[in-house]
Amino acid sequence: QVQLVDSGGGLVQAGGSLRLSCAASGRAFSVLTMGWFRQTPGKEREFVAAINWPGSATYYVDSVKGRFTLSRDNAKNTLYLQMNNLKPEDTAVYSCAASLENSNIYFPAQYKYWGQGTQVTVSS
Repeated sequence: QVQLVDSGGGLVQAGGSLRLSCAASGRAFSVLTMGWFRQTPGKEREFVAAINWPGSATYYVDSVKGRFTLSRDNAKNTLYLQMNNLKPEDTAVYSCAASLENSNIYFPAQYKYWGQGTQVTVSS
């Protein structure tokens, strides 16, 4: 079993930055593939970024490439999403997720464990 706690969301103006954190407990964090997804009302959950368990590979949706950076600290069991140059269209509830696999990382169904979500609001 894995418990995930998201934090770091908030209200920021366009062009600003936020850093989301996801603290994991309950299972060896270092063997988990970790991802961030976001969701707005009435829309399906959208893949944002993922990192494999060694931390050697990261994946991003095109709309955040060059602005968001995903990293993990296996010693602290924590995942980070640094979000720079935020845009109003980045507004959503962001949730971290953990998978025991390194495949199909773009799909929410691949992830077994989820954080509670943290709201990110970007004003224009």
